[in-house]
Amino acid sequence: MGLTLIEKIWQEHEVINQGDGNSLIYIDRIFLHERTGSIALKGLEKANRSVRNPSHVFCTLDHIVDTFPGRGDETLMPSGKDFIISTRSSAKRADINFFDLGDPKQGIVHVVSPEQGIALPGVTLVCPDSHTCTVGGLGALGWGIGSSECEHALSTSTLTVKKPKMMQVIFDGTLPVGVTAKDLILHLIQKFGAAGGTGYAVEFSGPVVKNLEIEARLTLCNMAVEFGAWTGIVAPDDKTLEYIANRPFTPQGETYHKALTHWEQLRSDSDAHFEAILSIDCETMSPFVTWGTSPQHAIPIDESIPDPAQETDPSTQKSMHRALQYMGLNPGTKMKDIAIDAAFIGSCTNSRLSDLRAASEVLKDRKVASGVKAICVPGSSLVKQQAEEEGLDQIFKAAGFEWRESGCSMCFFAGGESFGEQQRVITTTNRNFENRQGKRTRSHLASPATVAASAVSGKLNDANSLEIG
Repeated sequence: MGLTLIEKIWQEHEVINQGDGNSLIYIDRIFLHERTGSIALKGLEKANRSVRNPSHVFCTLDHIVDTFPGRGDETLMPSGKDFIISTRSSAKRADINFFDLGDPKQGIVHVVSPEQGIALPGVTLVCPDSHTCTVGGLGALGWGIGSSECEHALSTSTLTVKKPKMMQVIFDGTLPVGVTAKDLILHLIQKFGAAGGTGYAVEFSGPVVKNLEIEARLTLCNMAVEFGAWTGIVAPDDKTLEYIANRPFTPQGETYHKALTHWEQLRSDSDAHFEAILSIDCETMSPFVTWGTSPQHAIPIDESIPDPAQETDPSTQKSMHRALQYMGLNPGTKMKDIAIDAAFIGSCTNSRLSDLRAASEVLKDRKVASGVKAICVPGSSLVKQQAEEEGLDQIFKAAGFEWRESGCSMCFFAGGESFGEQQRVITTTNRNFENRQGKRTRSHLASPATVAASAVSGKLNDANSLEIG
């Protein structure tokens, strides 16, 4: 029997099979950020251990840093400055690759790792952050870990991991105009549930995925964890190889050609076994938006909020009622009738150059609706620079968006900046949990184009309704 792509990468990195479903896996790359990475580095120092391979460890400042122009180490988050200073000091002592404020390589960890060539097809990459599966869009095997696991990986370049079951998700058909990778993953989670991928490693495939550009594949894999999956991956192809060529940390010369030969073989065998196979027809799909407090509370933007009374499962009814109460919404309300207070474009899900281009296409020659606070936070300093070279920042500013420095910003609330209590936000982020973007802030997940269209409409809307795209 053949092997899946994930099984092939697993087999190549398996140091020892422990015989109980767990394996000791070699870790190629470790990425840290200041919120949890500082804890792992400090833990090593306290235990008088060193980093085994400093050149394969990377650290950036993204989670806690302010994104206001002219920023420094000061943050709105209590004790945020201490995290930044501690991480900087520990990273320098450990002699790892460190992307400080002001460094053109600085940015959100899951944006930086692909664009710098740190994440590559077939490598194993871990980070103390749940959205590390983003790098699966390049054919890398990435997953999130805890701080104690991170210490172990730093000092040994290995981790004990329980092998997951294999799942294939096939997106069939042709993607309609205005529908994006964000809509694909929201549709998947809505259809099969936020726990639909629990216990599995997911390979995304099918003609729709094959036609996606690399940055869209990164978005798709980013939210595999919201599907409950251990990780998500897309087999590398010519688009992948073109994307990673000549990146700063991509191998060069003879080493590159040897790697290329290997990368070209990275795909699931035709007779590979998947314990579960899901298929979605994309022909009639529409832009999606969430209405509740879970990514699975998602529906096409042209539809109305579902009625909990139509659910037969008591626990589902209860969770829906709670979500509607928190969101201040009623069953039967048309999504496009819901007014918004704010719009946010950013996060490791949708803050890359292609995302900003899609939003700017909607915003060009338009204005953000009166009373709507709109913010754009590029995913990295490089993305910000490239966007400014194309003049995208001028489009955002002219429309009424704030243009920020790179960072995680208001993807999550940790005591720093917030949209405000009970403010309704249309956002390109990955989680719409209670209090995720601030105390009692109400978050609706959507694609960059949908967020931009909503910002200029003053209520939930999509780009197709504005006859764009």
